[in-house]
Amino acid sequence: MRNAFEILAERGFLYQSTDAAVLKDHLYEQPVTFYVGFDPTADSLHIGHLLPVMAMRWLQQCGHRPIALVGGGTAMVGDPSGKTEARPVLSREEIDRNAAAIKAQLTRFLDFSDDRALLVNNADWLAPLNYIEFLRDIGRHFSVNRMLAAESVKQRLETGLSFLEFNYMLLQAYDFHVLCRDENCTLQLGGQDQWGNIVAGIDLTRRLEQKDVYGITFPLLLKSDGEKFGKTASGAVWLDKTRTSPYDYYQFWRNAEDADVQRLLGFFTLLPMEEVNRLAGLEPPTLNRAKEVLAYEATALAHGEAEAAKAYLAAGTQFGFADPDGAIDTSSNVRSVKPKNQVADLPTHEVAHNDLQTGIWIVQLLKESGLCSSNGEARRLIRGGGCYVNEERVNDEKRAVTVDDLEDGGIMLRAGKKNIRRIVVAR
Repeated sequence: MRNAFEILAERGFLYQSTDAAVLKDHLYEQPVTFYVGFDPTADSLHIGHLLPVMAMRWLQQCGHRPIALVGGGTAMVGDPSGKTEARPVLSREEIDRNAAAIKAQLTRFLDFSDDRALLVNNADWLAPLNYIEFLRDIGRHFSVNRMLAAESVKQRLETGLSFLEFNYMLLQAYDFHVLCRDENCTLQLGGQDQWGNIVAGIDLTRRLEQKDVYGITFPLLLKSDGEKFGKTASGAVWLDKTRTSPYDYYQFWRNAEDADVQRLLGFFTLLPMEEVNRLAGLEPPTLNRAKEVLAYEATALAHGEAEAAKAYLAAGTQFGFADPDGAIDTSSNVRSVKPKNQVADLPTHEVAHNDLQTGIWIVQLLKESGLCSSNGEARRLIRGGGCYVNEERVNDEKRAVTVDDLEDGGIMLRAGKKNIRRIVVAR
């Protein structure tokens, strides 16, 4: 079996690591328990969380045991890392509800059976802490000078950092200590903005447990144009299908920039790197087949093969298939999905028949269908020539959509090249 460290390095997951050579041997010599923290401030993960989740999956496939730590306790404080202002503080009930939803999504990527993976909530050990004892036993190991030098703290000092948030580093470090003590956890993974917190946890755990422990950070995932990955004009791309439909999820990946395809295939699919490099090396427009593979594989992981196939067929029926004859070799299961008419599988938005009879303002329909986030964005879309009804460009912001626009029981409403809703009459 290949070393997990080598797999992560080959696929581009490694940004920084402590004691790289020693850690590589550590991951080769025995099964290792490792952890990643998740912020439970929403009831769904989004694409920004997927990099650590995919790394966890690779490590588990190599025989290591993941711990997904839901920061129920630290969410009551708020992580200042990468933030210019304080996060909202949630109630314990909200945090518990979000944690349950996050675990349900993680089970699509990780095997939690027979303790092969654990989900823990740090509120279980942080909430009962005696503040004076904590300061005495844990706080004495931290230098304020070093804490102030941390990048996450320095950024917030410019806009204001509460003493509550300043404690965050101590609490996250304490998590590593508890997991090492109770679960023999010896590795923490996180985003590159977590480096200071991870190093603090390593230092504390080594002092208290007299054990060698390690840390890995992932690169900040940016698109080729420098923009943050995982954001669209309408907001974040969520794993919850009620927030982001499987079709829209598929389309997000299918619309990847050419320059990003190789990295995204390496990060977000399980395809062998030899195949990743071959597919990413295709020339446009054949490269679109690599994007179909990326979109199918990413959607299958998040929503299952059936939803991935429906999204692939619906998108291909509407916009065309990059490789309808299957001439390009791939190990992806998309190769066995045969094109057919799948208009019914396009994401839909229901409207009342009476509303269509009187006419629905196009700006209102764009917003209510989820194609635009506001009336202003809808107006800008129309002014820019990006709104289509049944493939006819809309130039009039005052246009109404009516029963006369119905074709084959629906109306195709499109924003830009790839974002579509099929408007249907509610029964």
